[in-house]
Amino acid sequence: MFVHRRNLHSSSHLIKKYHNKNHLAEPMTKSHTNLAKIVHWSFILLYLYGIFKQVNDLDDLEDKELLVFEIIFASIFLIIVILRYSYMRRFKNFLGAREPVHIVHYYFARSVHKAMYACFILLPLTGLMIAGLYSQGYTTNATPDEGQTVMDLVLDLHGAVADLSYMLILLHIAAAIYSRVKGEGVWSSMVPILKEKEPTSNKIITHISNLENQFYDKIQNLFPSKKQ
Repeated sequence: MFVHRRNLHSSSHLIKKYHNKNHLAEPMTKSHTNLAKIVHWSFILLYLYGIFKQVNDLDDLEDKELLVFEIIFASIFLIIVILRYSYMRRFKNFLGAREPVHIVHYYFARSVHKAMYACFILLPLTGLMIAGLYSQGYTTNATPDEGQTVMDLVLDLHGAVADLSYMLILLHIAAAIYSRVKGEGVWSSMVPILKEKEPTSNKIITHISNLENQFYDKIQNLFPSKKQ
């Protein structure tokens, strides 16, 4: 489960921070700063560039210029990720929300964001490890029957992290679009187009949103307070 019991109930700090019987986070009507928006969208471009220019064949690293470029790019990417996290962590999830956000939803979104950052850090780290191992003469197995080498393990980890980052990003995009459909205001705090004017009055979307909150209530009820 993605939420620890103490995070939901036992801390008096959280009780002050969240209100009403469902422990909903207060509306966060402020918007992201222009700098935060620039940092966010610039990093997306950098990530996309990293995907499209990625090395598809390990033997391509025989090109010394390409190897040096990959090392420099991975190092810069890692530094930018750390700086981005250091700056963006000051902003709460659901910044710009006009309506209260369920505490379970809040922690779920927070967990997804942290997992994305973990992937963004591991991608360049494993990339640097691959470059370092290759420069030291390490290679992959010649046949599937041979035991895995260190290079194989690092390559597998790099690929798994990349795949996980794709899934988390797709989840993030889907959640952003869903939030836009509901008209929560979160979309407008970061995206410069298709801004919401007010929460949706569509009965179907409202019904789905109510079912969503009921689901979060059930998750929250799995973590009873110590007083109960």
